[in-house]
Amino acid sequence: MKIYLIRHGQTIGDVEDRYGGAYDDELSDKGKIQAHELANRLGNSGIQILFCSPMTRAQQTAKILKTKLSCEIKTIKDLRERNKNGILTGMTRDEAKIKYPKLVEELKDYRSQIQGAESQEDFAKRIKKAFMEITGVSNYSTIAIVTHGMPFWVIFGDILNDNRIINIADCAYAVLNKEDHKFTLDRSDGIDYKKEK
Repeated sequence: MKIYLIRHGQTIGDVEDRYGGAYDDELSDKGKIQAHELANRLGNSGIQILFCSPMTRAQQTAKILKTKLSCEIKTIKDLRERNKNGILTGMTRDEAKIKYPKLVEELKDYRSQIQGAESQEDFAKRIKKAFMEITGVSNYSTIAIVTHGMPFWVIFGDILNDNRIINIADCAYAVLNKEDHKFTLDRSDGIDYKKEK
């Protein structure tokens, strides 16, 4: 099985410098262009189905991809982004600094869990379960999963045992292969990795 792991395009919240995560945001004009460009690049990929996060930005990206791929979109609730930012979600960074300065400081520690946030452990468990259920579908040879940045980190780190990612661009993608229940990275585009020592 070939798996295209795809991140959504740029959002309006990115442009407005809002805390993302569980904030249900739409694609910006640039994000829509990015999704169309990706659709053109993947048009001959053989993708048979798009499994997609329920969040608007991922759904919009998937619908644009579908214009070139002509395949079904299946929404998977557990592919949604992590609510890492808790009560700061959806606020601009400037608003949050004024209203919740202590919480903004707490967020600088990646291990912190602020009020209303989903724990990293629960999030990772949810993403791994969804990924394994999706890739357990045996009647497709090539699929795509349209999701968010943080699920990439979980899938790379916990499933591929690859912790080299340092940045995932908008509409970045990775192509994974599954053979004999083992996953390997074939190639990627729009993902920056730590340099090998």
